[in-house]
Amino acid sequence: MTAPIVIIGTGLAGYNLARELRKLDGQTPLLLITSDDGRSYSKPLLSTGFAMGKDADSLGQATAGAMAEQLNAEIRTHTRVTRLDPANRRVWIGNEPVPYRDLVLAWGAQPIRVPVEGDAQEAIFPINDLLDYARFRAAAQGRRRVLILGAGLIGCEFANDLLTGGYQVDVVAPSTQIMPGLLPVEAATAVQSGLQQLGARFHLGPVLQRLDHAADGLRAQLSDGQTLLCDLVVSAVGLRPRTELAAEAGLQVARGIVVDRRLQTSQPHIYALGDCAEVDGLSLLYVMPLMSGVRALAKTLCGNPTFVSYGPMPVTVKTPICPLVVSPPPAGASGSWTVEAQGQDVRALYLGSSGQLLGYALTGAATQERMALNKQLPPVLAELPQILSLKSSDRLSHES
Repeated sequence: MTAPIVIIGTGLAGYNLARELRKLDGQTPLLLITSDDGRSYSKPLLSTGFAMGKDADSLGQATAGAMAEQLNAEIRTHTRVTRLDPANRRVWIGNEPVPYRDLVLAWGAQPIRVPVEGDAQEAIFPINDLLDYARFRAAAQGRRRVLILGAGLIGCEFANDLLTGGYQVDVVAPSTQIMPGLLPVEAATAVQSGLQQLGARFHLGPVLQRLDHAADGLRAQLSDGQTLLCDLVVSAVGLRPRTELAAEAGLQVARGIVVDRRLQTSQPHIYALGDCAEVDGLSLLYVMPLMSGVRALAKTLCGNPTFVSYGPMPVTVKTPICPLVVSPPPAGASGSWTVEAQGQDVRALYLGSSGQLLGYALTGAATQERMALNKQLPPVLAELPQILSLKSSDRLSHES
């Protein structure tokens, strides 16, 4: 019997890869393995659920059973892979070996957990998947005060969502501005001002040191001596690509699982895709690069080795109180920001030494310029010459 293509993970990366594979090949056995219930959903919608009045079931788009039928695939839910075995082309689920023709690691990233003292650890909720969202939504029933740890992109999206959903929100982050490293200060100030108009209270600089139960909910002690009262805490301090099993199996890892432009790891027949992958030194935890990887890898797995490339990849941040689109300049780029601001309308361009556009941040009405500016941006990861693709194809055929 032919060994299947095995995909570990049924998030955006896993399910979208399976869909693309089935467009090209309807028959090769396909097995998806997930540690959760396997429901199909769009992760970006997790930070819009309260404003839309949607619970976890409403955000779910299809059950694992429906997805298995749609994809002509086997889907094993609530199943945790315990070991990768590249030498024998199989993965282990406890004591059960599962062979693969090719293996795709699409298991995403995990929330960074910050150490906090006190007796209310269970009231701190990361929201990284649909089950996390369901747990938080249940805990939020009848509550009104939410403390958000982190003022990055996700923290600000949850702040906007919860405020619109009728909650009181305090945001705590050890930074001097929101979305540090992503936005110039003028754009950050515009978004923060919009969230404050909705009712957000920002505490920038300190960290949460201690969280304890109190008669009136929870008592949060900050490192600068402030005490805040809340009912729940959302942890949005960032994500870390899942690399542990890959490292234990001898795959090369850095920030993420290191892959080449074909998304192949340091081991033949093993690929990594999405938030867990580091492509050519880039670890981009956004939807657009994930979808570019999906399309390229599906072709590779169907016998047409394809290098992934990224065009301009702007990020639309879900803060409707102050719309924001940002295309960060490349890491290490030499240049500077030029900023035009009028109230909450900020047009910030990152220009290189020769005046070329390398990135931008647009807020408010200025976001209408995004399409025109995208045409001026260089690709994040340029297409490779065809001759290199041919050489890669030859090498892949020798490895198979």
